[in-house]
Amino acid sequence: MTIFKQFTFDAAHFLPNVPQGHRCRQVHGHTYHLTIYVSGPVNTEDGWVIDFKELKAVVKPLVEQLDHVMLNEIQGLKNPTAENVARWFWQAIRPEIPGLSRIELKETPTSGVIYEGENK
Repeated sequence: MTIFKQFTFDAAHFLPNVPQGHRCRQVHGHTYHLTIYVSGPVNTEDGWVIDFKELKAVVKPLVEQLDHVMLNEIQGLKNPTAENVARWFWQAIRPEIPGLSRIELKETPTSGVIYEGENK
């Protein structure tokens, strides 16, 4: 069984490694839509894979850390592409939520990334 929880945050960034003249090299912002997926068996005692409250307790402080900031100034996000931001979330969440199975991060309604860890 897989459950999911969604979060949103607004942040600015620029991509320092794209060619000169690329519009993403300039400071710009996004309203990010983050979806966290957790997979595992349904616990027969409580009836769920994980308590949404527990998942929120792990993810919300991370979202708040990135909300309304310059992502380039966050430790580990010097090149804050959607791919690297998704990986940043994965590395922070995975130790706390072992059933983490997927992260979806959208920068726009039509553009985003799906990350399922390095071993997939």
